[in-house]
Order: sequence, then structure tokens, then C-alpha cells
Amino acid sequence: MKKPVIKYNLEISHGTSYGLEEAAALLECLKDNAPSCGKKVKQFEEEFADYCGVSFALAVTSATAGLYLAGIAAGIGPGDEVITTPISWIATSAAFAALGGVVVFADVDPITLNIDPQKIKEKIGEKTKAIVPVHLYGRCCRMDRIMKIADEHGLIVIEDCAHNPGGEYKGKRSGSMGHMGVFSFHQQKNMSTLGEGGMVTTADRVLFEKVISYRSLCCRIYGDSQKYLSIDEDVYPMNRKYWWMHFDDTGYNFRMTDAQAAVGIEQLKKLDENNRKRRVLAEALTRKLEGIKGLSLPGDDPEGNHTFHLYVIQIEDDFPVNKTDFMWELYTVKGIKAWSHYMPIHLTGPFRKQGHSEGECPVAENAFNKYVTLPIHPELTMEAIDYMAECVRELGKG
Repeated sequence: MKKPVIKYNLEISHGTSYGLEEAAALLECLKDNAPSCGKKVKQFEEEFADYCGVSFALAVTSATAGLYLAGIAAGIGPGDEVITTPISWIATSAAFAALGGVVVFADVDPITLNIDPQKIKEKIGEKTKAIVPVHLYGRCCRMDRIMKIADEHGLIVIEDCAHNPGGEYKGKRSGSMGHMGVFSFHQQKNMSTLGEGGMVTTADRVLFEKVISYRSLCCRIYGDSQKYLSIDEDVYPMNRKYWWMHFDDTGYNFRMTDAQAAVGIEQLKKLDENNRKRRVLAEALTRKLEGIKGLSLPGDDPEGNHTFHLYVIQIEDDFPVNKTDFMWELYTVKGIKAWSHYMPIHLTGPFRKQGHSEGECPVAENAFNKYVTLPIHPELTMEAIDYMAECVRELGKG
């Protein structure tokens, strides 16, 4: 095997970057003994809620935890159906399956690969309780149509915003268009909190109280809305003495640490600029790849703000090499970490065991044979974009 060329940060496919600001924030947190779920977490929540344009935000350990808590708040239990997309990281579906929910997959749009609102409508049944659209690769779903469908059928909408903090659709920020939104701050995302982390957003106080009541180990299922429920009394005050004796159910430990939140506060300050860099890089790469026969390019969103968490192309039948060979050549010879995000969830082992199979989502299944993600992150330079485009063009010549 040829030794790959390593340059231009192209062995890293996606993610954010840290600087001196995050380092200073961590030092300040250490001086405060780096508490769990303290004042920095509360500050991060408030600033993130304000950024998204919602009333409430709750920091958690991961987007998976956030989806799980959102599912609890939505009342999803055994037998309840949740409609979502087959193209996403498996956590989107696994969180609801873990609650006993039945995951129903609605097919995707062949161009954007986002969930198709018409397919959602076709999947709604008597047991449907929620819709979980995923703003895939950084492009928002058609939320106006999805919310209209949800309103007509009395369904809860939980936005999976893992790919697009800062994303917009028709003037509204992601995480503010559904009943709840869930974000990921994993190390690969557009902003990160030291490798892991997440956030749940909502404008609904009742849903917020349900989510927050289960974030810590003991919880109430109802509560005084002025007394947030948490182990940390300095941040979420409670007036009861020996408060742990008065809770009604067991919850979970999904609390974020102050160290993570301190970094998150600095990352949020940089988010808009880093997303702008991603768009500039994506636009440049698209210009340089235009005209290559057999290559479908992602394009921007004329109705919103694409955050380009991932830059996704589709290898069509008339391209000289297939998807597998294309990825192999780029990675092993050119040093470009091309990837495939993601295997359709309904074809993974856990969901096959639940009765899902080929033919269920034909558009997504066909797209899986074609889509490839190319590196995009704020550390890339125009020289990197030139090099990547040159390598793709070379493969396009056969």
C-alpha cells in the first residue's frame, strides 16, 4: 500500500478548534475547584438559550442523553411510535428505542438527504407520538412543513440539531422551531465542550421542567417553576431541607461539568465566525468541483443558513470509480480523510432485529451507495481546498 500524503490538515475530516481563550477559561474553572454543574453551566445554558432564541436550555453530557431526556419529556414510552430519518448517527433512533419507543423511518429527499415531510405524513398512525427531524450535515429540514404536519396531528417535534448549531431556516435558529431541540458538543461537531457534551432547548416551561427533573439522580415529576430541580442548590435553589427525601422518581446523572461549560461559553462566542469560515470553504470547494461528470455537489440552502458540519458529495454511476474505491484512494494515497456518514439506521443490526429491512427507505438506501463526506473544518486553508479539488478531479478523469 502506498504511503499517504499528509498535509493541509486533511487527515482530520471535521470538528472545531480550541485557542487561548478556552485555556484561560479552564484555568479560571480550576481556581474554583472545577465543580460539577455549577455557575458556569448555568451561564452557558442562559447564553445558549439566548443565542437560539428560546426561553430555556439545559446542558447535558451528550446529545444522546439530551434526546433521551427529550423523549421522557414528550411522554414517549413502550409502544409509542417516533418518526425519524434513516440517515443519521444511530443515537437519533437508539435514544427513543431505549425508552421502549417504536422507531418508524420516513425516507429522505434525494438531493438534501434530509427527511422528506411528505414521507413523514405517510408514516403517521394511531400510535405516533413524536417526529424527530435531523438537520443533516448542517442544513435545516423544511421545518415549516414539518411543524404544520405535527400541529395537524397533535405530535411533539424534537429537532436533532447535532450537526448545525447556528443553523437557520427562514429566519429562525435551529433548536427554536420544534417543541424541543437537542445539540451535540462532541469533539467532531461545529463547537465542542472538551470532547463530549450536549444541550436541550425549548420555549416551553413545562417541557423544560420535565427535562431538568430527570437530569440528576433524584427528581420530581412536577415542581414549582421558580425552583429549578437540581443537585446544585447554589445554582438551582431549593428551599426544602433534606430535599432528596421529597422526590418522586429516580433520574439519571446527565450533568455537564463547569470545565466543559467554561469552554462551551468561549466556543459559542466563536461559533458564528467558524460557521462563516465553513461556508466560505464549502463555496470555494463547490466552485472547484463543478463540472466533474458523475459528481453531485451539496449546494447551499437558499431558505436558510447551512453550517456545513459535513461537506457531502454523491458519486453517481457515470463517475469513473465507485464510492469505495474513491474513498480508499483519497485516504490511503492522498491523505484526505473521506468518509461515509452514515449507514442507514434501519439496516443496522439492532434495528434489523426489530423487523426493519431493505426496501423500507429506498431513496436513503440508494444514496448510501453514493454519498461521501470530504473534510471541512475551520483550520482548513484555501491551499487545502485547492489540493482536495485537484485530487478529486484526478479521480474524475479515471
